[in-house]
Amino acid sequence: MTQSSDSSSADEGRIFDEPLTRALGSRYLAYAISTITHRALPDVRDGLKPVHRRVLYAMRQLKLDPSLGYKKSARVVGDVIGKYHPHGEASVYDAMVRLAQDFSTRYPLVDGQGNFGNIDGDSAAAQRYTEARLTEVGAALMEGLEEDGADMRPTYDGSESEPEVMPAAFPNLLANGASGIAVGMAASVPPHNAGELCDALQILLKNPKTPLDDLIALIPGPDFPTGGVLVEPAAAIREAYRTGRGGFRLRARWRTEDLGRGQWRIIVTEIPYQIQKEKLIERLASLIEDKKSPLLADMRDESAEDVRIVLEPKSRAVAPEALMEALFKQTDLETRFPLNMNVLDSRRTPRVMALNEVLQAFLDHRREVLLRRSNHRLNKLRTRLELVEGFLIAYLNLDRLIEILRGEEEPKPLMVAEFGLTETQAEAILNMRLRSLRKLEEMELRNERAALLKENEELSALVDSPAKQNARLAAEIRETKRRFGPTAKGGARRTEIAEAPKVAAPPIEAFIEREPVTVILSEKGWIRAMKGHLAADFEAKHRDGDKEAFRLHAETTDTLIAFAASGKAYALAADKLPGGRSLGEPVRLMADLANEDEIVALFVPRPEGKRLLASSDGRGFVALEANMLAQTRAGRQVLTPEAGAQAKVCAAVEGDHAAAVGTNRKLTVFPLEQVPEMTRGKGVTLQRYKGAELSDIRTLNLAEGLSWTEGGGRRRHEPDLAAWLGNRGAAGSIAPRGFPRDNKFG
Repeated sequence: MTQSSDSSSADEGRIFDEPLTRALGSRYLAYAISTITHRALPDVRDGLKPVHRRVLYAMRQLKLDPSLGYKKSARVVGDVIGKYHPHGEASVYDAMVRLAQDFSTRYPLVDGQGNFGNIDGDSAAAQRYTEARLTEVGAALMEGLEEDGADMRPTYDGSESEPEVMPAAFPNLLANGASGIAVGMAASVPPHNAGELCDALQILLKNPKTPLDDLIALIPGPDFPTGGVLVEPAAAIREAYRTGRGGFRLRARWRTEDLGRGQWRIIVTEIPYQIQKEKLIERLASLIEDKKSPLLADMRDESAEDVRIVLEPKSRAVAPEALMEALFKQTDLETRFPLNMNVLDSRRTPRVMALNEVLQAFLDHRREVLLRRSNHRLNKLRTRLELVEGFLIAYLNLDRLIEILRGEEEPKPLMVAEFGLTETQAEAILNMRLRSLRKLEEMELRNERAALLKENEELSALVDSPAKQNARLAAEIRETKRRFGPTAKGGARRTEIAEAPKVAAPPIEAFIEREPVTVILSEKGWIRAMKGHLAADFEAKHRDGDKEAFRLHAETTDTLIAFAASGKAYALAADKLPGGRSLGEPVRLMADLANEDEIVALFVPRPEGKRLLASSDGRGFVALEANMLAQTRAGRQVLTPEAGAQAKVCAAVEGDHAAAVGTNRKLTVFPLEQVPEMTRGKGVTLQRYKGAELSDIRTLNLAEGLSWTEGGGRRRHEPDLAAWLGNRGAAGSIAPRGFPRDNKFG
């Protein structure tokens, strides 16, 4: 039940029946549309979101031009939230700060004075302590507003008006980039070089069907304000620009500093875009402290106004490229910036655009602005021309005009009738000062009339000729390149386009201090790694009611495989296991293991090792240990037991035969070559049962016979297995005398 929001008196106070799902759906849809079109996504024409557009417009209204003085940021924020933006002041000030940060915005739109934050991640000072004005770029976005360059709309309370979109004499969307998260969609556009964009706009203006490859030749990739090195392959960049979706692999810029006598160190001078230097330093420090990067000995931050991070290797024998490749994998010295050109088009419809579509949309917008400004100027010209021609008629008939003015109480109708004046001309003549009735003024008016006629002719030709419009747009783009291109201050490309060096990154062992550990897993699933390889008779402590299930020797560089009763294999990094000082942590915290799922086997995979997997119903196969390594916490399904069965055994393959024993104490021995090698599945029947199930299985060399452990730890050996030897799938015969009562080989 919802109350109608209709404000008419007829519906006031009425109750309407409406299903809750429909009521919620319609209202959430309205919210989603509002978020997409009025808050989160930038406009393809000016590259701005509403909050940025309102900040710039408020600064323009306050006359904060680049050539004039600064004003308090609080004054700007107050005008924005009071007149244009019905949201909190914090969001407005944050948006304004970002527009002023030269490490966040490639071409800042706001010129900030005071503490506007830094690349370390420190926040800006409060708005009452900072001052701001527009930059040349910010002013360029609003050139032509006073000449009807864009539609104006009422503000949220109807007391003011604001532009729907800026005239945008600068390609802001691609030059400065944009990001935003809406309901069900997001935008992420990296910044580019304005000079390169202008070059691409010029050739697209000449030929709207210019191939994408020709545009990419001029725009090889983003140009981030913090520089760095773009190492994304050219094919991937092209595909991203073609589809409007993709990403760019960005690395820090570094160099090797020679210290003499074979000593060297690495100096990082630029870090990836939107990475806080302080957090990067903390990550590098933690790698050294936790001994997870044995190639790196020390790190210092010697940055002042420029970035300077010093990295010292542990050994001069290490190649600088190898050290950096390792750090690129472990830290934010390498990042991936996403591309998702999901923007609002000229009809304010969100859609993902390709690079050429975005450039063409900007040109179409500039053409529309040019026509609007030209028509606006034409209207002004024609109005002024009408007045000037009226003044000239007055000069030609000055004596008669004075006679009419002196003798008539209502001279206007007579002036219109006698001299053929319009109402506007007659009114202007009546309001003219007597001092203007001079010969000099007449000459000035004739010159002005000639100039107006010439300009009117030129503008009329411009409006009617697409070719002349293209020429004017080309001139505007050349001027934009002159003001903000590579020859202007800060206009040169900062991000280098390069290929990633073909240097193999050190193996994972290089990132971890190699130490021996003993891994212990209890029956209740608590796991830990104790330092050193402990003796077999070492008694480890456990929680009450718990005891040891598995113990194995490993290295901190090893990855362990835990095989569960569900048939899934889970990967556990030995260096991530809790230390031996505690009683361990649940293995379920490290893998998505179901509560009822038990660990059947725990082992360190061998390079060419194989495992014989079997389920309780006697089915199984041989699997490569390398194929059992999982990449995620969810594990890898290797053995798929039948309904009602579960994984029972995961035995190392070492021999030429397999011995299987069931809960019915029947033993069978068969050749391993009869068991197929599979990646995953249910497998084949290894032993047949009736009213029983598999108890244990192991592999052996037939010539050496079969051994098992009796109660008390004594070993028994059966050299002659002829009585149990057969083919896979046999039921088997009763186990030999002395075989363990639990039907396990031990």
